[in-house]
Amino acid sequence: MKLTDYAAQLLQEIDAMGTRKNERPLLSPQASQIVTHSGGQAKQAINLCANNYLGLAADQRLVEAAKVALERYGVGMASVRFICGTQDLHQTLEQRTAAYLGMEDCIVFSSCFDANGGVFEPLLTADDAIISDSLNHASIIDGVRLCKAQRWRYHNNDMADLESQLKAAQSCRQRLIVTDGVFSMDGTIANLPAICELAEQYQAAVMVDDCHATGLLGSRGAGTPEMLSVEGRIDILTGTYGKALGGASGGYVAGSKAVVELLRQRARPYLFSNAVPPAICAAALAAIDIAEQADTARQQLQANAQRFRHGMTSAGFTLLGASHPIIPVLVGDAALAGEVADALLQRGIYVTAFSYPVVPKGMARIRTQMSAAHTEEQIDQAIAAFIEVGRIYQLIA
Repeated sequence: MKLTDYAAQLLQEIDAMGTRKNERPLLSPQASQIVTHSGGQAKQAINLCANNYLGLAADQRLVEAAKVALERYGVGMASVRFICGTQDLHQTLEQRTAAYLGMEDCIVFSSCFDANGGVFEPLLTADDAIISDSLNHASIIDGVRLCKAQRWRYHNNDMADLESQLKAAQSCRQRLIVTDGVFSMDGTIANLPAICELAEQYQAAVMVDDCHATGLLGSRGAGTPEMLSVEGRIDILTGTYGKALGGASGGYVAGSKAVVELLRQRARPYLFSNAVPPAICAAALAAIDIAEQADTARQQLQANAQRFRHGMTSAGFTLLGASHPIIPVLVGDAALAGEVADALLQRGIYVTAFSYPVVPKGMARIRTQMSAAHTEEQIDQAIAAFIEVGRIYQLIA
């Protein structure tokens, strides 16, 4: 069979399962309300599926910072960092990020996928062990696969199972526990205090991917370590500027100076990828300044999440998660989840269905995400649309 024919066959199987992921073009900036294509026409919709937690993606302060950097530094670096692709803005962003997160040093990658993909191989060998949460992000899974370290996996947030895996790995030279700070498909938060206790008991290091926490969790938005009072006990912290911190692109690894410097020398995604454009660095710097002082926005974000969760629970929907603005609405069947998402768009609510292989089979869902930019009226309109569609598709009585 020709490769093209094989690809076409796989696409037919994807369609038969109802799991094809169709992209809808946006005709407006990322915001709580966007304009998209629907039925061949432009349609306004309340956006419930962006990572724009603080509403900064189109914030004029970030836009102006990016404009200034664009005029001063140009479009991009046309090179990788160690050749001639480092500007003073890159170094300033690394220093500012480390200080914001309470870490010793930081290295910026083109994305957090690259950061997680590049962090393991330089640090660990076949003599070492990685103990990874079963629901960790795909970038962590891929990064682990690129590394020769021995691999153990523990059930999601199950501390008894984590301890069992730590005991099994005791003969290894280095042991690294790896977890998401927030599990993005479920909206649950890692039990970092217990993880740190076990790490200290079994002389292991801890790495946390905090993509869905930086900017929105903790008193200054410094993420799950700040929120759960384990600052100083996390060895490696990865994250992104592509969600709450402006929504553009770029990721980072923060840790000790020795770890960061070794990544700068050996991390392949860093060494062989173009530097993040200076305009994005400038926007990210502005976003950190805003996020650090964004108490009002964080309070509004939590209020919006509580309002939506209360309304949906009262209507009879099955929701996942508990205390995070990621609020998945469980549907079950993959094809049905896609139909529900389409029906909601027709009613002016932009959401996306998630199904296998992103989530387990039979656990398809509509993952909603709140933003500080949503109004109470928008939240209530979304709840009303969910109730109408939920009754049509018999998700609620």
